[in-house]
Amino acid sequence: MSRPFSVEDTAPQPDLWQARSATPPRPHYAGHRERLRERAMAGGLPALPDYEVLELLLFRSVPRGDVKPLAKQLLARFGSLGAVLGATAEDMRTVAGVGEAVALDLKLLHEAGLRTAREQISRRPVISSWAALLAYVKTALAHEAREQFRVLFLDKKNQLIADEIMNRGTVDHAPVYPREVVRRALELSASAVILVHNHPSGDPTPSSADVDMTRQIVDAARPLRISIHDHLVAGRDGVASFKALGLM
Repeated sequence: MSRPFSVEDTAPQPDLWQARSATPPRPHYAGHRERLRERAMAGGLPALPDYEVLELLLFRSVPRGDVKPLAKQLLARFGSLGAVLGATAEDMRTVAGVGEAVALDLKLLHEAGLRTAREQISRRPVISSWAALLAYVKTALAHEAREQFRVLFLDKKNQLIADEIMNRGTVDHAPVYPREVVRRALELSASAVILVHNHPSGDPTPSSADVDMTRQIVDAARPLRISIHDHLVAGRDGVASFKALGLM
């Protein structure tokens, strides 16, 4: 009677335990956050490119993963770091990967910068701190996607009483009603105002419509002894002053 035989597989057998316990390969961005933070803490913030500054901000909203692609997408979508922060939360969320948390954190940073700039003009006569005023106007309006008309109401000492948005419009027009500007000045007991609006195109050069509208407000305010100190137009390319241009 023949004896049963066995077949032995001489091929090397995998170590199933070792396969299960093997450490997965590290992602290509591993350690990037720590390295970037170290560079920033070592005093390298001014030397960082915009996308890395934006990455540092995004670390707080997106606790894990690689945010460099998101930072670059935001800059590509809006054009600059200032434009990213100045964008509306709704526009930010059109970028893939931006949710409510990211949009809120970026808008919070923009609001902090705006309030810091406003402090520089709220504790002293606006006329004597003109550079701070221009910086505030640019921070507030230079990157707005739609035209916005606002008025700075001043007291007899030319100190800021209120900064109010009178109207929001489209990409190239914001309706302005001279009587509303004067009425609000009377309500606040303002002695003077500074008119401010933006040009989303980026070019702050006043248009003929801007000049006509300014003259109407000046004419409406004059009988009530409310001075129109200036009309400032903000854009990405700078801030234009009607007075400096000889337009009023």
